[in-house]
Amino acid sequence: MTSMAARMRKGESRLLRPAQGAALTAGLLGFAVVAFAVPSAEMTAVSARKPSATSTPTATTTNPASTAPASGTTGALREQRLASPDRVVVRDDLGPVATFTVGSRTVGLRGPQRTFSESTTTARVISTTWVRLLAQPFKGTVDYGWLAARIGDTSEDVLELARQYVTGAPERRDAAGLRIAGDASYGPLQADGTRAEGSDFNDYLGMHWSYRTEVDQPETDQFGALDCSGYVRMVFGHRAGISMTLQPDGLALPRRAVQMSDSAPGVVVIPDSGTRPTSLAALLPGDLIFFDASTDDGTLIDHVGIYLGIDSAGAPRFLSSRKSADGPTMGDIRGRSTLSGTGLYATAFRAARRV
Repeated sequence: MTSMAARMRKGESRLLRPAQGAALTAGLLGFAVVAFAVPSAEMTAVSARKPSATSTPTATTTNPASTAPASGTTGALREQRLASPDRVVVRDDLGPVATFTVGSRTVGLRGPQRTFSESTTTARVISTTWVRLLAQPFKGTVDYGWLAARIGDTSEDVLELARQYVTGAPERRDAAGLRIAGDASYGPLQADGTRAEGSDFNDYLGMHWSYRTEVDQPETDQFGALDCSGYVRMVFGHRAGISMTLQPDGLALPRRAVQMSDSAPGVVVIPDSGTRPTSLAALLPGDLIFFDASTDDGTLIDHVGIYLGIDSAGAPRFLSSRKSADGPTMGDIRGRSTLSGTGLYATAFRAARRV
C-alpha cells in the first residue's frame, strides 16, 4: 500500500561427507589481524596468519565424549562450548567443522573454497564458510544427522543468495518466469540526484505480500530495487525462509534496520554501546551488522549489512545495499565496505546480530 510504503521510507549422525582437503581446511585455523581484534577463526575467510590473543573465548569447555571419526574428517569429532555468544563448535583434528549458536538458526559450516568478488573493488573474499539455517533456533544439542547432510552441500546458501543481487549479478528467474534475482538498484532516482529509500523485497519482485493483518502492495517505481533492510529481507526472509513482519514482534524479521537491530530473531553477538566496537572477534560470516551512518537521525541505527569475511587485503568485508552505490555491493564506491580503517562504514559500525 502506498501509505504503508511512505511509512517505511525512513527505514530501511555422525557420518559426515568428505572434507575438502587438508590445505583448504588448514585455512580455517587462523585469521587475519587488523588494527583491532578481528572475527573469530571458527568460520571465516581463508588465512594462514596467527590468531590474535583477543579472540580467546571468555569461557571454554570441551565435551570429553567425542564422536567416532567421520568420513572425510581427521580424528574424532569433538564439541567445544564457547561463550559470548553461547555456542557449540564441532571440530576435528584439522579445526572447526561447524558453529552452532544458542538461540540462532544460523550455522557456519566448513565447505569447498569459493571466491567472492565484484567489479567495484580489487579486494576479494576467499572463503571456506557456508552459511545455512536450522529449522528452529539452536537449543544446545547438535543434530549430527542434520550436520552430515549439510557438510559438503554446495547448493545455494545464505552468502550465495546475498551475492545474487550485487553489481553485475546475472538475472535469475523461477519456473514461472518471475525474476527472483539479479543486479538490484537501491531505489528510484529523485530530483536531487539521490536514490529514494523504501524498496522492500516485494517491490523488487513486483508482487504483493500478505502479512498476518495486512497486505503490502508493490510500488511500481521500486521494481527491481532493494534498500538496505529490503536487501536483508530478500536474502534471509523471502529466499532463505525467515518469517517477516512489518512491525517488530521479536519473532520475525522487521522492516527497518533499527528494528532489526533491536528485535530481529536470533541473538546479539556485538551489543550496541553507541560507539564503534573495539573487537570484532565474535563475528562470523552471515551475521547482520548495523551502522549509524547518517547524520540526520541522531544516534539511531540507520543501515544494515551482511558480514562476508576477511578480504584479500586483510580487512573484514561486508555486503549491503547503499544509495551511493545504487544497490547491493561488497565494493568501495563512495565508501569502503569494510569494518576496519577510518572510512564511513568502519567508523559508523555499532552492533551485530546472528539470525
